Amino acid sequence: MSEVVIEARKLTKIYKRDEFEVHALDNCDIEIHRGEFVALMGPSGSGKSTLMHLIAAMDRATSGRIAVLGEDLSQLDDAELARWRNRHIGFIFQQFNLIPVLTAIENVELPLKLTSLNGKERMKQAETALNLVGLGDRLTHFPRQLSGGQEQRVAIARAIATDPDILIADEPTGNLDAQSAKDVMLMLQKLNKDFGKTIIMVTHDRHAAEYATMIRHLEKGEMKPEIEYPQGS
Repeated sequence: MSEVVIEARKLTKIYKRDEFEVHALDNCDIEIHRGEFVALMGPSGSGKSTLMHLIAAMDRATSGRIAVLGEDLSQLDDAELARWRNRHIGFIFQQFNLIPVLTAIENVELPLKLTSLNGKERMKQAETALNLVGLGDRLTHFPRQLSGGQEQRVAIARAIATDPDILIADEPTGNLDAQSAKDVMLMLQKLNKDFGKTIIMVTHDRHAAEYATMIRHLEKGEMKPEIEYPQGS
C-alpha cells in the first residue's frame, strides 16, 4: 500500500450564522494514498467543498484532526499555511480564474512568482506546463481568444506549474460542453496515471467521476463508508 498523504479523523466544521450553527462536516474520516484520484460526490450542502478547503489548507476545522503530507495543518499559522499551500497544492476551479489581461503563459507563470526561480526559469517552466496540456501553440493567446476547454487546460497548466504533490479540482467540468469536459478529464487522468499526481476532485458529474480511481460520497457532512472503484480505473 502506498503512502498515506491525506488523513482526516473526526473532522468537524461548524459555521455560525447569527444564532444558528451549520454543521458542514460532522466527524468525517477519510484516508487518501499517494497516487490516488478521488472523486468526492454528494448533493449540494453535503460538505464536499468544505472538505476540499480543509485539505487545501484554505480553512480550519472546528475540531478533529487533518494531516496532509505528514503535516498537522492545525499547528501552522496563517503565513505558514500560505507557504505550505504554495509548495504542495495545485488548484483547478470551475470558473478557470484566469487573469483576462495576461496571456496564457503569463497566467501559468503567476504561481511561480512565489518561488525562487528567476524570470527566464519561470517562463521555461510555464511553457513546459502548457506543452504538457497540449497548448504549446497558444502561449501568447489571451483568455478571450481561447475556447472554454482551452481556458481550463491553461488553468490545469497553472495548477501543475509548481509541480505540486496534490491537485485539488473543484467541479472542473462544470462550465464545459461534453467534448471539452471529456478532454479535461482525460488530461487529469493522464496526470494521475502517467505522472503519479494525487488528485481530489469535487464533482456532481457522474461521467467525470468515472475517470477517478475511486469515488467517495458525502451526505449531510458525513463520509459514507462505501468506496466505489470505477470500471477501468
